[in-house]
Amino acid sequence: MTPKASIRSLLLFLAAIAAGSALAETVNVGLGSYSTTLPPGEVGPQNSSGQDILPKVSSAFSLPVQTNDFWSSLIYPFYSDPHSNVLYAHPLMVKAVGTGLRIGHTPTHVFAANDYLYPWSQQLTVGVAGLAAAQTRTHGYGDWTATARWADEAQTMEATFGHGLPFVFFQVTGGNAVVTPEGGFTTWYNQDGTLGLTIQGRHYGVFAPTGSTWTGSGPLQSSLNGQDYLSIALLPDAQPATIALFRKHAYAFVTDSTVDWQYNEATALLQTTYTYETELMESNGTSVDQTMTALYRHQWLNTTATLTGYAYPSVNGQMKLYEGSTFTTELPFGGVLPALPDRGDYNRAELLAHVQAVATESLPVGPTYENGKAMGRFAHLVHIADQLGATAERDHFLAEIKSRLEDWFTVGGAQQYAYLDSWDVLTGYPSGYGADNQINDHHFHAAYAILSAATVAQYDSAWAAQENWGGMVNLLIRDCNNWDRTDTRFPFLRSHDAYAGHSWAAGHGDFGDGNNQ
Repeated sequence: MTPKASIRSLLLFLAAIAAGSALAETVNVGLGSYSTTLPPGEVGPQNSSGQDILPKVSSAFSLPVQTNDFWSSLIYPFYSDPHSNVLYAHPLMVKAVGTGLRIGHTPTHVFAANDYLYPWSQQLTVGVAGLAAAQTRTHGYGDWTATARWADEAQTMEATFGHGLPFVFFQVTGGNAVVTPEGGFTTWYNQDGTLGLTIQGRHYGVFAPTGSTWTGSGPLQSSLNGQDYLSIALLPDAQPATIALFRKHAYAFVTDSTVDWQYNEATALLQTTYTYETELMESNGTSVDQTMTALYRHQWLNTTATLTGYAYPSVNGQMKLYEGSTFTTELPFGGVLPALPDRGDYNRAELLAHVQAVATESLPVGPTYENGKAMGRFAHLVHIADQLGATAERDHFLAEIKSRLEDWFTVGGAQQYAYLDSWDVLTGYPSGYGADNQINDHHFHAAYAILSAATVAQYDSAWAAQENWGGMVNLLIRDCNNWDRTDTRFPFLRSHDAYAGHSWAAGHGDFGDGNNQ
């Protein structure tokens, strides 16, 4: 290398360092702060080989990056599959591959050691003639639906699927639509672009535009009568009346899914409304601009919506089919007690001695999960000490919690939070259990800190004011389960699956048996 080239390389290196320093930023939130760069030596999201990666999204993707969902392996390829792992939407399960979307349904359970499973089984693949995509990318998502996109030099395909949907909705360009049954199949309905297929004992409807024809004996191909859309549905049976019902809804393509809550404090009743947005792709005299959805047991037990007589088996019990794009459930919710009441039927002297013994301890520095559990232990002891009238011990626990949280909520110490805008995620460092390099368990790790902060707030509301330390507490809540759709720093409800009614633990969910909790 010449001296001139060496000088140029050195200048470029120094410029890069300067640029990185300029991008590093401490963001103040009340009395607290977080960093927009990682602490030295720490890591963000990676794949299983320890390589830093970015979300796998299409060029048109414009939403906050969602993780910790049933479909997360589509956006976060932890094990480096360029398409996806199995996505258990229920009642359908799907898997992206280079030639399209594999679709399946498993109607019976199996026991594998201690596991109760409805494992992956494939009945057909939907694609475009000639499609050989190098990757399948996330194109968009709703609160419980997702859209995948395939693209190569000549062909594209988009597929929308989600919880409850017996349909998958496709849009294709660059070639004929291709439906490839897995193994032998029978065609029991073939009329005006609509097929009824039975594959491995499962029944499917294929709904192309009116006037379309299908050719071949497997794979099946159609030009879609010059249009670019089709849908596939899992049918409860192989009856003509059933496929007619599904055809009525097959052209109402789902474009979004949203959940909303209304709480009546006087009656302690929580109403949850689930809504699909749809676009009617064709009006053929019988089609309606409403979809159909299968309700989980916890939904159909608590709705007054009129259900059809159709149902699907699933790992979570029977899913009952509903005609319509919105339904509401109602459940009683009496709130959550911060502590159990003092019943008094115990040895107060012995309990006080235990509390006093712990009150000699302090809260050391530690990773988010272990440190969180230690703070949570002290938070519970605050209430016990208060019930015992042990105010000195109570205040010791509160002071320790405050000190540790304030350290966590301040950039520059041994513990801090960092926000990565490439993944729209806030992570505490030092981390553990994949919270940093897999976006795992944020709702677990942060919950201890949030519980501890809420306990402090019961006794010192000024400490928890937004202009003091409460702003950082709310930031942790937003990272785990952002309730504010206008705050695009985080996805809406990262961990909580509003349709399934529980949270998901793994950031990537890249497992053959689905995500875990």
